[in-house]
Amino acid sequence: MPKTYSDPAAAAPAVRPAAARGAAPPARPAPTAFSESTLSGPAMGTRWSARYQAQPDFDHGALSRGLARVVESVDAQMSPWKPDSDLMRLNRAEPGHWVTLPEAVLEVLARALDIGTLSGGAYDVAVGGLVDAWGFGAAADTPDPAAIRHAAADHRPAHLWLDLDREQGRARKRAPLTLDLCGIAKGYAVDRMAQVMALHGVGHALVGLDGELRACGARANGRPWAVALESPQEGRRAAHGVIELADLSVATSGDYRRWVRIGGERLAHTMDGRRAAPVRNPVASVTVLAAECMDADAWATALLVAGPDEGPALARRMGLDALFLLRRGGRLVEFGLGRFAS
Repeated sequence: MPKTYSDPAAAAPAVRPAAARGAAPPARPAPTAFSESTLSGPAMGTRWSARYQAQPDFDHGALSRGLARVVESVDAQMSPWKPDSDLMRLNRAEPGHWVTLPEAVLEVLARALDIGTLSGGAYDVAVGGLVDAWGFGAAADTPDPAAIRHAAADHRPAHLWLDLDREQGRARKRAPLTLDLCGIAKGYAVDRMAQVMALHGVGHALVGLDGELRACGARANGRPWAVALESPQEGRRAAHGVIELADLSVATSGDYRRWVRIGGERLAHTMDGRRAAPVRNPVASVTVLAAECMDADAWATALLVAGPDEGPALARRMGLDALFLLRRGGRLVEFGLGRFAS
């Protein structure tokens, strides 16, 4: 049975079955001055979205432009698909050469290196060469055996081989590295969208980008925002449950969206830098709650890579709110920690 996972800041219990939702206290009526609106637009190979409640005379056009601008800025700085992005400038730089970078890129790199260190390399942004070699990047759309061997032999973890100088606004590689920020940049873009909401005085909003979501406050009636947790089923979309958010972010990493089949085996697009190969374990998906969507995004990837044994141990050690869906004997087994514990 699907479950409802709620932020403890909301009126609902921390975790309660979906069947019990009708027993919750009635929501306070929303002030009549608020109306609900939605905005969306293309970005980063997917779409950004915003659902929010504001005064009837609110300037929706200005908000839409502001949201699109910050998402496009993150894409222009951190995309591995844009040859002129700041990330690609760093990728092309020779080892030992300092590269001047925008503060936003340095902020994301710094958090990526922190999580790389804390996860023992389970999260590693230096998997760009592997991503390309296996056909998941901009360089190719099918696996290249020679490129795979080369990328695996040359792989070095980012948290050990990348230096940041935040004061001087620069970074340098101490070995040939190809960085890929796809496992954190979308979460960071969602955090920037939340900042735009605050700048425009919107205190009741749910912003998202490709499944990474952040709730800015609760709904105007005080109830949390309800979002579907997708079931990790290949070829069809269905809800596994519902997550309720208030002043909280959520991100999910899984094996069911992008993959290749080699020799009868299905390999997911997420790379395990420690094995220099795609993730190969029974974890179908990991969902993480965090204050910052950037953190939820990166930790969901780290726990997926860490696997069914190391992942929960890592989540416990870091005090994470995480939900693991494991493939066991042809069915999904749910295992939760923190707010997700049953």
